[in-house]
Formats: sequence, C-alpha cells, structure tokens
Amino acid sequence: MPKMIVSIDGVVIKEVQLTKDRTTLGRRPYNDIVIDNLAVSGEHAVLQMSGADVFLEDLNSTNGTYVNGKAVKKQQLANGDTVEIGKYKIKFIHDGTTESHEKTMVINTAQGESAGPTGPAAIRVMSGAAAGREVPLVKVVTTIGKPGVAVAAITKRPHGYVVALVEGANKPTVNGQPLGNEPIQLRHGDVIELAGTQMQFVQQ
Repeated sequence: MPKMIVSIDGVVIKEVQLTKDRTTLGRRPYNDIVIDNLAVSGEHAVLQMSGADVFLEDLNSTNGTYVNGKAVKKQQLANGDTVEIGKYKIKFIHDGTTESHEKTMVINTAQGESAGPTGPAAIRVMSGAAAGREVPLVKVVTTIGKPGVAVAAITKRPHGYVVALVEGANKPTVNGQPLGNEPIQLRHGDVIELAGTQMQFVQQ
C-alpha cells in the first residue's frame, strides 16, 4: 500500500497510508494530511490514486509543490520520490521498503531498555519575561524559539521526546551541548537554551 512519510529536517513527524482515491494535503484541519505551517496553503495539493498509480496535483498553492526539487503542477509519483512543501519533505513509498524508518529506529534503540512509554511532559521557561511558565507538550510536534533567530522542534515518540534544530544560525544547546543535525533524546530535567532563553524539559 502506498504511503507518504512527512519529515522536517530529518525528523519524521507522521506517516499516512494512501487508502482513498483522493487524499488532500494542506494547512486546514479538514485535509487528510494536515501540515500546520504558514508556508503551506489551506488546500495545497491532492494525491489521486488510479489503480496502482498515484498522481500529485498542486491546487494553485501560494508557494508551489516540488517533486525531487522541481516545481510541478501534476505529476505521477514513483517509489522514493520526495515531495517538498515549504520546509517539509514528504517521501513517497510504494513497494513496502522500510529504509525510511532507519533514522527513527536509530534514535529509538539508542535509549536503552530503561525508557518507558511516553508520559505527559512540559517545557518550563526559566529565564526572560515568561519565566515560570509551563508549556505542556500535547502535540506530536511542538516548535519553540524565535523564527529567524533559532527554532527547534520537540517531537513526541513512542519511547520519549527528541529535540531537533529546525532553523537558525544560533544553535540551541541541551545541557550546554550545541544541537547538531541529529535529534537528541530529552530526559527529565534537561536544560534547553534557545535564542537567549533557558527552558527545562519536565516529564512526569
């Protein structure tokens, strides 16, 4: 069964099986694949299945739809094609390959056996005007920081939370260590410093 794997900066945020003849993609909540980002139009693109073939059609979106780096209006997708919308990359898989899981699996196995199921967690602001405020991590992906300065994304996984750099030249730090290209597993009490603000990761 064909599927779309949505990621940002190498962090997989959702997988969607294509089961319907018509699957819509966009920012508005009624789409089948919702990407909550201002670079994505309300109704951005549609995936149409015709037998075993899948066609991607851009719905006159503001910022366009790209397949393997080229702007497209309508194109048939092949296994392994990468659809780009804003900063998001959506990989099209159509032959049951699992290579797209490699990144996620590496992170999941690195935690050891001690990591239990993901419990409720929050970010507690420790400095600046909002000091003392707690932000519950209720969504699968929570972005923190200031656009244009530094933005990081905290992603909820079955075995815990990871933080990854989304954009910005000033790299955030976790316990004083700069955040690289690979997501870092968060543990209770970790201190994240981002755009001059200190935050603590709190997990119950």
